[in-house]
Amino acid sequence: MKYLITGGAGFIGSHLAEALLRNGHSVRVLDDLSTGARENLSKISHDSRFELISGSILDSRLVEQSFIGIDGCFHMAAAVGVEKILKDPIGSIKTNIHGSENILETAAERKIPLLLASTSEIYGKNTSESLTEDSDRIIGSPLLSRWTYSEAKALDESLARALYEQRNLKVKIIRYFNTVGPRQSPAYGMVIPRFFKAALANQNLIIHGTGIQQRIFCHVDDAVNGTLALWSVDSGWGEACNLGGFEEISIIALAQRIIQLCGSRSETEFLAYEELRKNGFEDMQRRVPNINKIKSLTGWSPKKSLDDILRDYLDYLSNP
Repeated sequence: MKYLITGGAGFIGSHLAEALLRNGHSVRVLDDLSTGARENLSKISHDSRFELISGSILDSRLVEQSFIGIDGCFHMAAAVGVEKILKDPIGSIKTNIHGSENILETAAERKIPLLLASTSEIYGKNTSESLTEDSDRIIGSPLLSRWTYSEAKALDESLARALYEQRNLKVKIIRYFNTVGPRQSPAYGMVIPRFFKAALANQNLIIHGTGIQQRIFCHVDDAVNGTLALWSVDSGWGEACNLGGFEEISIIALAQRIIQLCGSRSETEFLAYEELRKNGFEDMQRRVPNINKIKSLTGWSPKKSLDDILRDYLDYLSNP
């Protein structure tokens, strides 16, 4: 089989590309390299079954060309990361809405099965004990640019569902919760890469708010395995599935664990939410996935603990 991965030079996308090639498939990547990097594809760049097309999902003609001869599409491309969204809300909105529209419409027209990468950001500030796929969305003010990513991905999901219902697009939606691992950049505000960067430089780890916010992280290897498991089953079409890890931790405890793991002289420093809101930022206090649906559909479950995640990321930084 030959697969198109949009955003395949990015963090999750590049790991997915490697996995598909290991499984004997051919891979075409479409990526404008705005947040992805050629270096992420260095292990597979010389594989004869691999092809990289450098360009944007906003280019409808290029999107159409990218779909020629493929059997399925993993739509991973998006403008992601809190810092990127805050710095370029207009560009991020265009990419996440109009770019995804190009991909979804082309897949429907060509009758190509598609997996849409979505996000736990969908749920906004909902702090339920565990978030199921039908949990309510609780979103902050549209005047806070922080929420534009959530709004855009919700529209992507709605369009995907409408195309499934009205034009028979075979589509599955996967909502990633805090995926972490090698190749994830600290440049876009992701908390674990950002904390490691500071700890290794013996700089203070900046914690937003009080640090009692709760999160669960998922190793990228588990995320890719879950993605392929969902893709391979003949069920779940037109539906969304959560994908996440299993070990809940507060942000302050996470910071302290990373400082200890690095043997760092860093300390923690707190940044008040009042300051963050001036730049359009708003946080959520708890985000815990319920992953029973994907488990029941596929038999998949995450294997790697938080200690595994942190050790693997430190190893990556030490041996890039």
